[in-house]
Amino acid sequence: MPQAKIGVIGGTGLYDIEGLTDIEEVNIDTPFGQPSDTIVIGRLEGVGIAFLPRHGKGHRISPTELPARANIYALKSLGVEHIIAVCSAGSFKKELKPGDLLIPDQLIDRTRNRVNSFFGEGIVAHVAFADPFCPALSQVLYQSAQAAGASVHDKGTFVVMEGPAFSTRAESRLYRSWGADLIGMTALPEAKLAREAEICYAVIGCITDYDSWWHSAEPITIDVILDTLHRNIDTARKIIKLAVSRIPRRHECGCATALQNAIVTAAEVIPPQQKQKLDLLIGKYIK
Repeated sequence: MPQAKIGVIGGTGLYDIEGLTDIEEVNIDTPFGQPSDTIVIGRLEGVGIAFLPRHGKGHRISPTELPARANIYALKSLGVEHIIAVCSAGSFKKELKPGDLLIPDQLIDRTRNRVNSFFGEGIVAHVAFADPFCPALSQVLYQSAQAAGASVHDKGTFVVMEGPAFSTRAESRLYRSWGADLIGMTALPEAKLAREAEICYAVIGCITDYDSWWHSAEPITIDVILDTLHRNIDTARKIIKLAVSRIPRRHECGCATALQNAIVTAAEVIPPQQKQKLDLLIGKYIK
């Protein structure tokens, strides 16, 4: 199976990047089922890169139904060490305008119906998640976005809601009062699962609207959001191309060792089937 060091999770058009070579499609089965869709693998600037359409081709999978564990596990099985996630988002601040980008550094989890861990069923692990996005990868994305000429903002808090309906005005005002910057539906559980898989994970937040807090703004409609998001795809491609050559070959963060002291279950009591199921993740720590 081909290998890739960088994974990109986002829309179906992201892999259409100038300079991408050796392109092939792979279908992967995981212990957590199949990922959202076929993964496109190629080489960019001499680096293996894997593209996964989060919602499947044709946008057929809702945020709650996303096979997030299968998606992250599949990328891990390809050798991915860094994930760039492209997410649409609503803004809670006037200065964060539709069409702008933000590279968040914090999360607030407002999801309710999503499995957010690989662990359980006889094995417990508590990863550190104080800083939910990889700071080194986030900095690379911010600098790459600047170099691409994007209107980009550095650092901010991303609220992840369950969906699929958008926020009420009361909810939107509440999140804004918390000091949050953006709201979206997809950065979780991806970020938690990536940390458990010891993969660096960072988000390009593509601002599409002002959510519903601003009285002068019209209620959000999906056609407006999709139009803005499609216009951001070209920018995202440019950022990804620039970022690939800027990502450090050596890890400058703790993401790659997140499980080192996180597994609290004694090895001898972990069910054999769980050891086998999670071997890709825990094999270097649990024999």
